[in-house]
Amino acid sequence: MPLTILVADDDFATRLSITDYLEITGYSVIAAENGKDALGLVEEFQPHLIVTDITMPEMDGYEFVRRVRTRPAFRLLPVIFLTERTSTQERIRGYQMGCDNYLAKPFELPELGAVIRSLLDRYALIAQAPSRSPEPEQMPTATGIIANDQPQTDFLTQKPETRDSLRDSSFARVYGTGDAPNLTQREQEVLDLVTEGLSNVQIGDRLHLSPRTIEKHVSSLFRKTESNNRAELVRFAMEHHLVGNW
Repeated sequence: MPLTILVADDDFATRLSITDYLEITGYSVIAAENGKDALGLVEEFQPHLIVTDITMPEMDGYEFVRRVRTRPAFRLLPVIFLTERTSTQERIRGYQMGCDNYLAKPFELPELGAVIRSLLDRYALIAQAPSRSPEPEQMPTATGIIANDQPQTDFLTQKPETRDSLRDSSFARVYGTGDAPNLTQREQEVLDLVTEGLSNVQIGDRLHLSPRTIEKHVSSLFRKTESNNRAELVRFAMEHHLVGNW
């Protein structure tokens, strides 16, 4: 399933342009025009990352993120601030509230996309890190230190998982289970181009299909391979010899 990103901005044009860009890139997007509405969407949809403006009516970005961080389930949720406030003091305040990155307005959408991919990949690695330790040891967490034989917590959904289940999941992801999914001819064509690093728009141009259609095929590939992002999808394809020349 595609990763879900919450976009909060009171400017309709900004909100729409970000939403369209991220959906074309392959993400599922939910949007709000103020922090109050965005807070409700966080509880309802549990997004994998938040992109939020700072200056918004009813509830600004600072207060929105502060309230998100009070929920144990969202303490490690990646947050990107979009703002025209570029002073050092404003940045410090944002980091104190719990943001992971700043983008000053105006910004380029490809830059936002790169920051999003970087944060999601980094936090995915953090989530997988405990399962890589061969011996029981104390592992650092956001709130302290816990023993490695205690239940661990997934960084996005905070659903408790035992060390064994995390280890088995990591082993299956890295070494494969030996069961390759059944792909349609079109899904195979899309997968081949994804492994070449092409975006949904570029794949659509190559196959003479709309980006929306490509997005549906990519989502189907995520589901069939149990991948969360393109990096995992490409790795799965390589491990299971679903693409040539690997």
